Amino acid sequence: MKKVRTVLRKHRISFMVFSVLRLLVILIMVRQIILHNYEGTFLCVLSLLLFYLPRWVQMNLPVELPQPLEITVLCFIFAGAILGEVNAFYIIIPGWDVILHTINGFLAAAVGFSLVMLLNDNERIVFSLSPFFQVLMAFCFSMTIGVLWEFFEFGMDWVFHTDMQKDTVVQSIYTVALDTTSSNHVVAINDIQDVIVNGKHLELKGYLDIGLIDTMKDLFVNFIGALVFSVIGFFYIIGKARWKFILGFIPHKMHLNDKND
Repeated sequence: MKKVRTVLRKHRISFMVFSVLRLLVILIMVRQIILHNYEGTFLCVLSLLLFYLPRWVQMNLPVELPQPLEITVLCFIFAGAILGEVNAFYIIIPGWDVILHTINGFLAAAVGFSLVMLLNDNERIVFSLSPFFQVLMAFCFSMTIGVLWEFFEFGMDWVFHTDMQKDTVVQSIYTVALDTTSSNHVVAINDIQDVIVNGKHLELKGYLDIGLIDTMKDLFVNFIGALVFSVIGFFYIIGKARWKFILGFIPHKMHLNDKND
């Protein structure tokens, strides 16, 4: 209980954000239950569980999460699962998905960066990397998280027939599948205005790409977010930049005075 009080005292603002977002999710979950939207209800329950993850980390691991990082993670969960999926912001607001995947790349790089720093500072582990390789590990960690998430989206679409990998309408396709000579020549179909499936006109004014463009776009903006953090992190390590705000996004080892407060 003493440690809980200490964490709450040091993280008053993040606890307020947590309380407000939790209340909003509960209200939205009640509405989803009334509407018999069980997928939305599940996402609300999942969000509530994820809200407790930062608190669990600080309660059970010798790691201190800065308030800016904790608040950003809470808002990110709410923006992705509740606003994005339940309230269809991914469809209603152009670029919502792009914004979240860029932030995800930045945050995941911060976590990867902190893991390397914790290993470098651990006296029991012979592990020391130069500044370049520290940020390279952070960048690779972020990209790995991005790829695993795309695997998850593909798995959900394939197994449960969801549409997490949003489709894209294109007016041109280039494929060797239509090459009747079987000589690996690309056949181009341009200016597509309509597609007929099972005798029904889709009326999309183009061809429906199934998830590929969305996946590559997500990975690209994840790359941008990871790269931005890696560049900032590199110059911060070598002491040529005074971007103190970066410390607000890097988890660090909990010191003895943190435990005994």
